[in-house]
Amino acid sequence: MGEPSVAETAVDQTAADETAADVIVVGAGPAGSATAYHLARTGLDVLLLEKTAFPREKVCGDGLTPRAVKELVAMGIDISEEAGWLRNRGLRVISGGRQMLLDWPDLASYPDFGLVRRRDDFDEQLARAAQKAGARLFERCNVSGPVRDERTGRITGVEALLGEDKQRVTFRAPLVVAADGNSSRLSLAMGLHRDARRPMAVAVRTYFTSARSDDDYLESWFELHDRRDGQDRLLPGYGWVFGMGDGTANVGLGSIKSASSGKDPDWREVLRAWTAGMPAEYGFTPETMTAPIRGAALPMAFNRRPHYASGLLLVGDAGGLVNPFNGEGIAYAMESGRIAAEVISGALIRRTPGQREQALQRYPGVLKETYGGYYTLGRAFAHLISQPKIMRLATQRGLNHPGAMRFLLKLLANLTDPRGGDAVDRVINGLTKVTPRS
Repeated sequence: MGEPSVAETAVDQTAADETAADVIVVGAGPAGSATAYHLARTGLDVLLLEKTAFPREKVCGDGLTPRAVKELVAMGIDISEEAGWLRNRGLRVISGGRQMLLDWPDLASYPDFGLVRRRDDFDEQLARAAQKAGARLFERCNVSGPVRDERTGRITGVEALLGEDKQRVTFRAPLVVAADGNSSRLSLAMGLHRDARRPMAVAVRTYFTSARSDDDYLESWFELHDRRDGQDRLLPGYGWVFGMGDGTANVGLGSIKSASSGKDPDWREVLRAWTAGMPAEYGFTPETMTAPIRGAALPMAFNRRPHYASGLLLVGDAGGLVNPFNGEGIAYAMESGRIAAEVISGALIRRTPGQREQALQRYPGVLKETYGGYYTLGRAFAHLISQPKIMRLATQRGLNHPGAMRFLLKLLANLTDPRGGDAVDRVINGLTKVTPRS
């Protein structure tokens, strides 16, 4: 056979350019899109690989705290009502037959409002923002495994099935970010497994046509019951009602899973029983349910580590960054994506491979410094509320103490000013600093 023609060589080079980059990000959820956005903004060539096509369904409460709002603003997302975002002022907490309104705190570090938006649309907003910033988005790109250097074991790319015809493609980059969610097949293939000692939670949700659709507050109910076998067990979690502003409400529950998976109730049945007992004016009946009940696992408090190894960085649910106090994942997914991008961009400007590797190995320490103490406190909190007597006492008497509830709002939502702030901020910040970071 003769030498390839100039045209054939050009085609081969074009194909290579399309599948090679500075960084590959696997998964275009909030963590992956935030990572890709911030990397692309530094001028790096980024591939963002999403296994499905937008819009696509995700199990979520659809409610965003001020932490998440701050990250949206950092990505240049238009969060106006005209752009389809619904604002909320805080939480309406219901427990023990009482209710209390808790406004989001007035802080210098975060906005004083939250947002609501459906996840099928929300995730696409972030992915398109990353694409607009310069990331190259591949939808229907199902990553099947890592490509590794035979000598060092370091990840150098990923194998994927692309498009409806499932074309086999190899994407290559010196760094890969796993943003592929709780199951994180890429992490598992690289030998990174979950830590069973860290708490896991579960969330299930559905949608109802409801007069609760227009609400200035996210609603949280702190009494969930498992009534199997004629017993009444109070579950360590809460139910929510988040008005969507479109005539529907997102209704769901989140609860810490028991240490023994065999003891967990049927979470869908718990949700059905809870909604059946809601006030009639809420309108939560089988006839008004507009979507099936869906569930998802919530990996909490660094339940997969290390967050960097052999060229692979973990962000969001892949790294178990869900808040163990309240089950919030989106804010921490986006924050960890931004942090990972800062570490990567800082590493890739180093002159030698050794210097770059040293900079990358800082990533787990940065996450630990940022969240470690808070997550340790959260693990203790999760353990406490898993004790039925403590959970029952909290639900019966918690709303008798407004000051304590305002303290808990800041603690559970992780909303304090890191410098200055009020006395509550200083107490919470002090606790997180003196608590071991692990």
